[in-house]
Amino acid sequence: MPDFSADTELLNLSEAAKELHDLLKISDRDWHQLKTDRHRRASEQISAALIHALQANGPGDEAAVELLESALRWLKREQRDPGCPRS
Repeated sequence: MPDFSADTELLNLSEAAKELHDLLKISDRDWHQLKTDRHRRASEQISAALIHALQANGPGDEAAVELLESALRWLKREQRDPGCPRS
């Protein structure tokens, strides 16, 4: 018999992770003000990695690792925003 409580718990965690990411992601309106805030950028990427990590049996592991590595580079000041692309 499937464990529906575990599935429900994972779904609740996934929803909570998405809500957290929605709070942390930088909106279009705030982009220019916050794009160089290394703590904000790292937080945004860590919350996105959490969403990927909670996807059971999905391709999210590699994406989660890449986002976490990027977040670490932001915190170590090894990564910066490249700026707006020129048209």
